[in-house]
Amino acid sequence: ITVALLGIVVARVIFIPLRNMTMIYTIMATVMLGKIIVEAIRLLWGPVPFSVPGFLIGTVKVGDVVISIANIAIIAAAAFCVLALQLFLYKTKPGKAMRCVAQNRKAAQLMGIDVRTVMTVTVMISMMICCLIGLLVSPLLNITTTMSNMIGLKGFAAGVIGGFGYLPGAILGGLCIGIVENIASMVLPSVYKDIVAFVLLVGFLLIRPAGITGKTR
Repeated sequence: ITVALLGIVVARVIFIPLRNMTMIYTIMATVMLGKIIVEAIRLLWGPVPFSVPGFLIGTVKVGDVVISIANIAIIAAAAFCVLALQLFLYKTKPGKAMRCVAQNRKAAQLMGIDVRTVMTVTVMISMMICCLIGLLVSPLLNITTTMSNMIGLKGFAAGVIGGFGYLPGAILGGLCIGIVENIASMVLPSVYKDIVAFVLLVGFLLIRPAGITGKTR
């Protein structure tokens, strides 16, 4: 709820005032806002990493396969979010309005859609999903001001590899990165595991910029 309220503020202060300007201005504004939040958190809670004891700990063994409870929670939450988001975007009136605004903001406004409200709801949903990601990965990573850096970069790579702006493509891209990374870790030293995603990213940008699905939005 707190992050949703923060999303309203971010939408009203950054995205809506800059909606008619070049995209680079919005990107730079959000990057700078992120830096402000990170430094504020560092000043309030300090730079020392910490963990949440007792949160999503333990493992489950199925035959010879061992998987952590945290990973099970991440898979379940991701599947639920993807399904809920798809149903929202394609089966509800606000979701269809959101897709209209994404495709053509001026035409959507001429058809009577309240673009400001749609943008606010979009930012709220986006930030709530990011909040959920932060909560679920906290058992796997120490909580630091930079814990989202690698996740964000790999998420971007997954989007490009699967088909940027196309949700099912992003899921496919993420699965592709995860499988290739784990196969590579059996052959290469584990220190090189994170490089695999970016090698794939560069390869797709050079050979197939539209991604696996070939759909761009």
